[in-house]
Amino acid sequence: MHDAVAALIAQDRPVDLPQWRSFWDSLHDGALRRGESVALLASLSTQMPGRATLTALLDSLAERRPGDTGRPVFEGAVNIVGTGGGPRTLNISTAAALTAAAMGTRVVKTGSRAYTSALGSLDLLERLGIETASSYEQTHEMLERCGIAFAGMFVYPAELGLLARGVLPLDIRRLGRFVNALGPFLADMPVDAQLTGVSDPRLVPGLRHAAEHTARRTGRSVWLATNATGADELVGFTPNLVRTYEGGGEDEFTLDPAALGLGPGALEDLRPGTDPVRDVLDLLAGRGRPAAEDAVCLNAAALAVAGRLTGDWHQALRGARAVLNDGSALALVDRLRRATEVAHA
Repeated sequence: MHDAVAALIAQDRPVDLPQWRSFWDSLHDGALRRGESVALLASLSTQMPGRATLTALLDSLAERRPGDTGRPVFEGAVNIVGTGGGPRTLNISTAAALTAAAMGTRVVKTGSRAYTSALGSLDLLERLGIETASSYEQTHEMLERCGIAFAGMFVYPAELGLLARGVLPLDIRRLGRFVNALGPFLADMPVDAQLTGVSDPRLVPGLRHAAEHTARRTGRSVWLATNATGADELVGFTPNLVRTYEGGGEDEFTLDPAALGLGPGALEDLRPGTDPVRDVLDLLAGRGRPAAEDAVCLNAAALAVAGRLTGDWHQALRGARAVLNDGSALALVDRLRRATEVAHA
């Protein structure tokens, strides 16, 4: 058994950088024994690894990425991406990304297929007829043309795809819960700020370290948000604790919906209906359920503040509400659809 797998199973010592390097080399070379990829993912998903193992894991994947020479840097852009898991809800983060972009915030969003939500961001975009970028250059072109870009799977380490193939016929979505949770910190996206909601409080200690490590390594401002509902996004009917990481330090603040003038609600208000795509379009047209609209506006406001479009939360919320009510958010969906059609004409 590979040393990295044995150490994770025994939980008696950290997995260091050379061991991770050796594991990834063996994965690429097809030299792992049958079942070792399954054992690795099962161990990681059973218990979040300690700081030393997690740091070495993140560093081992970062150093395997291609160099940054000539790659665009998306200055002023923000990303919103959750850890997945938690209650089944509408795709609030994608709706919030579109809303924030309609307000004038530069947004580059990463995401994945559905884990527990009705539709993951990639599923929703596919159903909406909006193309995801397949390279940094294409991401840059989309961002400059529309003020928002959706990055495809190219931003994630190739090793994740190899692991997924290595566990077949088992379902990577069930077995790779750890990978899904850590995904927001594995995506190589050169934005200035990132908002990540965490669904499972048991993951918070490890993800706090991942956020701190990411902020220090990339210079990105990272916001890590949790709330009592277990949703992996900000919600507008219960307080949200936001931890921020920038310049090597950690700070925190609480977003109190009542203080921001948001209305009451419950988790049931965020559930998808029979047509999740129509639900999102209704939200973007200002016709959604009030609590769901509040959640979209609050997340969009957070992107505007994180992206330094404004430092006034009340102003940011008014701006988000305005682009839903005046049709700007929905019009952005149409612009993105047309851009996709032109690209494939």
